[in-house]
Amino acid sequence: MTNSPGWAPELGILGTGRMGSRLAAMFARAGRRVVLGSRDFDRSAAIVKELGIPTLRAGCYLDAVRAPAVLPAVFVRDGLLDLLERYCSSLKSKLLIDISNPFNSDYSDFVTPWDSSGAEELQRRFPQARVVGAFKNVFWEVFDHPQFGDVLSDVLVTGDSAPAKAEFLKLAEGTPFRYLDAGPLIRSRTIERLTFITSSLGQQLNSYPRMNWRLLTQAAA
Repeated sequence: MTNSPGWAPELGILGTGRMGSRLAAMFARAGRRVVLGSRDFDRSAAIVKELGIPTLRAGCYLDAVRAPAVLPAVFVRDGLLDLLERYCSSLKSKLLIDISNPFNSDYSDFVTPWDSSGAEELQRRFPQARVVGAFKNVFWEVFDHPQFGDVLSDVLVTGDSAPAKAEFLKLAEGTPFRYLDAGPLIRSRTIERLTFITSSLGQQLNSYPRMNWRLLTQAAA
């Protein structure tokens, strides 16, 4: 790993796909120290070099899971649970940020049953970690241009641990979204399924995948 002496990441991201690289850039631009972990260090290094953000470093998966907060950007169908199992001991007491929507290979359904969610499955498999669900409702292109006019869109956050959610919100300070506490992990079932509706409506409106939700509210009189 190319980190300088004394440089310690606050967030480790596993995966250099469309979501992983964009989330790494977003958190790094907000001032967090981020390590972007990949199976192929050269791929991670090339992305980091192209982005040129001082607080972003390249690494391998092991470098990423050493951070106090870990964000795997890997599909459940592609072996997310088995991948994390390799680093099981490193996840103890860690903040584990779950962004996954457990789509099957053709995006027609989920690989999880109706009475569960990707976030809940992750928490069951790794009870030693503190799982928070986030960014499940956000499509990858939104990170390139996160504002819709002058409006910030919403990120729905779930978790069974209030301190873990507070830790995540602290980590997310300065990022270009409004974060809403959507309740316990069981609410992830609804949020994950919401992506089906969002993608369908977005394609009808010719905006897919440049779309997100904003809850419209008005104070009671």
